[in-house]
Amino acid sequence: MPNKQLSLFSDSREEKAPVSTDDFIAEIEGFDEFGTPTECLAFPDPQLKIPVYVNEFWTSKQRAAHSLQEISYRACFKPQLPRFFIARLTENDDIVYDPFMGRGTTVIEAALLGRTPVGCDINPLSSILTRPRLAPPDLAEIRERLRGLDLEKKRDIREELLVFYHPTTLQAITNLREYLLGRGRTGEEDRVDAWIRMAATNRLTGHSRGFFSVYTMPPNQAVSVESQKKINRQRNQFPPLRDVREIILRKSQSLLKKLQPEESRLLYQAAGKTALIAGSSDDTPQIKSHSVRLAVTSPPFLDTVNYQGDNWLRCWFNGIDAKQIPVWQFQSTSDWAEKMTGVFRELHRVLLPGGLVAFEVGEVRGGKVLLETFVAPAAIEAGLKPLMVLVNKQNFTKTSNCWGVDNLGKGTNTNRIVLLKKEPG
Repeated sequence: MPNKQLSLFSDSREEKAPVSTDDFIAEIEGFDEFGTPTECLAFPDPQLKIPVYVNEFWTSKQRAAHSLQEISYRACFKPQLPRFFIARLTENDDIVYDPFMGRGTTVIEAALLGRTPVGCDINPLSSILTRPRLAPPDLAEIRERLRGLDLEKKRDIREELLVFYHPTTLQAITNLREYLLGRGRTGEEDRVDAWIRMAATNRLTGHSRGFFSVYTMPPNQAVSVESQKKINRQRNQFPPLRDVREIILRKSQSLLKKLQPEESRLLYQAAGKTALIAGSSDDTPQIKSHSVRLAVTSPPFLDTVNYQGDNWLRCWFNGIDAKQIPVWQFQSTSDWAEKMTGVFRELHRVLLPGGLVAFEVGEVRGGKVLLETFVAPAAIEAGLKPLMVLVNKQNFTKTSNCWGVDNLGKGTNTNRIVLLKKEPG
């Protein structure tokens, strides 16, 4: 009897039990949902016999991501990726964990699928961007709270930020910042405040009228003051007046537009059980041993992303000293692999016997470095077994391009996931 075709887009909540790893591998091998059979390649390191499966396993055109996921963050993966693994390899109430939580993509997808999410990130911004979406307020509540805030109060402003903002806009942002910080200090912050904080943090800088700032770099990073001065000169631009309340409200409306009553119920149910940890993913005593069914994550890459520098303005708004956040920044593959080995050891501890890790990596340094060749040995050293590398190819004309030969001039072009297992016993 043929295997049931793996389907990303069915209602996964109807699943009664997770697919076994053997069945999952068989389904991957036979996957042809989008008309192309899966190709199987050899692992780049001939010393390791790990199958590499290449296909278009998920596509944003086939199933649009939930509107709640429309939060910008540097180097984040698309929601289709964690959903693909969560839907097939877990069942209701299973713990799904992301040790490098970022904007909370895995956490939100797990909650929407009725799982129990756990997330960890060294940057406290991660929880600020994630937790409010587990308990979203009504749009009317957001509108009423914004209406009641005095954002026009005369207040000292941080003058250097005028390269990003009109003086009146910066005054409103500063008043909102002081209100939110004050509510946090007194313990009065509620879910509406938290939501407004999250939405405002996401609207600080960008390249359209939907952001508080003048045109600047894409919305997942903030350039330095000096760099913004250069942008302003080159574009002959001046920060325009923006309506802070209206921008927050519009963003909130956009985030909530697809939220259905059943999804709200699942989010609230998950919110009461979710653990979001601000700490290092190689040391998470808050997570019980042998408790996690599946981990889905994308780790910090090599020196391609400056997470600390990119988030300096978001940190300022939230009263966080960016320089005090010990964000990992790697210059060598050996340093990266050493840190990942520590993370894998901790994952081995928290995983259930038979539990899995979907570890998304990418080509870096112009395709000259394939991180999966460092992931597999690190995972083996930590006691995890590599089962496969799954490559979700994106508009490539030749399979060989998946190995970073021709299409890597502007960064990562494929989702590349190493699937690892904690063997029972």
